[in-house]
Amino acid sequence: NSVIGVDSGAYTGFLYVMQYRELIYEIYEEVCGSRLTTNIGRIGGFERNFTNTAFVKLEKFLDEYPRTLKEFENLFKRNRIFMDRTIGCGPISAEMALNYGFTGPNLRAAGVDYDVRVHTPYSSYEDFDFNIPVGKNGDCFDRYLVRIEEMRQSLSIIQQCISLIPSGLYRNFDNKITPPSRGHMKQNMEALIHHFKYYTEGFSIPKGETYVRVEAPKGEFGVYLLSDGSNKPYRCRIKSPGFLHLQGLDFMAKGHNLADVVTIIGTQDIVFGEVDR
Repeated sequence: NSVIGVDSGAYTGFLYVMQYRELIYEIYEEVCGSRLTTNIGRIGGFERNFTNTAFVKLEKFLDEYPRTLKEFENLFKRNRIFMDRTIGCGPISAEMALNYGFTGPNLRAAGVDYDVRVHTPYSSYEDFDFNIPVGKNGDCFDRYLVRIEEMRQSLSIIQQCISLIPSGLYRNFDNKITPPSRGHMKQNMEALIHHFKYYTEGFSIPKGETYVRVEAPKGEFGVYLLSDGSNKPYRCRIKSPGFLHLQGLDFMAKGHNLADVVTIIGTQDIVFGEVDR
């Protein structure tokens, strides 16, 4: 959303949220030692347990960011210049969005109530209570509104995650599936062998095929995997949401009559959320 502000000539909002992007990177760094490549999630669980400092920084973010998000929203939602440059810009109907294979916020902004986390739950999303914001007109302004509300829903999910974290082990300690710790490896010969075999051979998975999808920021991100029973995939294909959205760019970029898309600005809103148009 900060990028659409920059692209439409509103740079201030970008600065409002940039400071909290840095805080998010600090949380990642505390959790897994890396700011960008968030590699804590491994086969068999987490690479390491969360520290108390990580939870402190998470609480700080959850406490401060909602106010900044509200300030960010106030800079745009009733800004006449921003509204003039986004309402009716790049509209697409629900039918056309489905035909082009849209997913994520772009599809929901067009009026289609579809979210992978709800319709095909994975991880623990079925344990969380959150809403799916849906637009009506499929234009840039609706896409902005949907993404704003999704940030609020994400904050709620994070808060629920913290309150529902179970006690116990944070990963499987079977060294045929997960590597042993560095300290254990330096003291135990079997651990050293497991470490060597894990990083040179990996492990074999049953013969067959699967397609797994998740709700990424831009939409459905999927991985198709075909196994021949060995320790290497026979075939792997990745479906990125942005690639499919590009095929609708020609249609959305062509000129549209604003009156055909936006009849009465004041009567249009997203289905869920505080923002009115």
